Amino acid sequence: MISTEDLQFFMAIAKASSLASAARSLDVTPSAVTLRLQGLERKLGIRLVDRSGRRIVLTDEGELVASRGKTVLDDIASLAEDLATRHNKVSGHLRIVAPLGFGRKYIAPLAGTFRTQFPAISIELKLSLHPDRVPLSAWDVMIDMGRMRHLTLIMHRLAPNDRMLCAAPAYLLRRGRPSHPSDLQRHECIALRTRNEEDATMWRFRSRYKSGEVVSVRVAPELISNDVDIVRFWLLQGHGIAMRSEWHVAEDIRAGRLVRILDEYVIEPKDVIALLHSDQRSQAFRTKTFIKYLRRAFTPPPWRIGSDQEIA
Repeated sequence: MISTEDLQFFMAIAKASSLASAARSLDVTPSAVTLRLQGLERKLGIRLVDRSGRRIVLTDEGELVASRGKTVLDDIASLAEDLATRHNKVSGHLRIVAPLGFGRKYIAPLAGTFRTQFPAISIELKLSLHPDRVPLSAWDVMIDMGRMRHLTLIMHRLAPNDRMLCAAPAYLLRRGRPSHPSDLQRHECIALRTRNEEDATMWRFRSRYKSGEVVSVRVAPELISNDVDIVRFWLLQGHGIAMRSEWHVAEDIRAGRLVRILDEYVIEPKDVIALLHSDQRSQAFRTKTFIKYLRRAFTPPPWRIGSDQEIA
């Protein structure tokens, strides 16, 4: 009789490119994988894997076990989730994907304290420069900035996050302060390039006044990075002007390490959002509880704590 542990073991093999790769995913030695696979095949009286090549190739029977096994394991997981939900128990495995800089500063600590509060849960946090490019099947909750890019997903707004232009006092003393967005073409600029290369150098503004003037400026940055902390480091060193998110520079602006410029113009905000799947995964009690936990943690937004008013 095949057990759920056997199915979980074989699913790891079915997903891997080689037995060595399967061993790494299971955190055991290749020889241990080989011995257990041989034992499973003897138990079932069939060959599950063709070992004639370097890559794993499932036999027809192996394909059947993998296909039916996944269904069985999914059904067991769904049953466990339904039972946990009925009893309001936060348990199971939660997979989170988040932007690299924001995820490191805010989501990672919150995920750790969430796990402490609910010890029956396990958490996998993936930080990425491109959260929206991570396969949908690889996460339960995506934290992102700005607008929802997938029409099939459910969006929850977690916190406001304005964007602004800023520079170090030393830079402004050296180069002067721009009075209009068009002046940026004569200034040293720093760009963050994480997604669209066009957007990294096209900066768009709208006047706060009645005229509502809309200005788009193509800057020619002398410094470009795909890492938010590097951009902040260059800013603090006085190397130029950058467009940054409120969450990343609010403390520096309050402390006087950076100065906000052109604040009579509005830059489209990129609010912090959480994206969920529209299927059963979004209804899991652990998922809903985590979203509520994030909303409490971001009310008020930690980057606005200590400020009498929004940096907007």
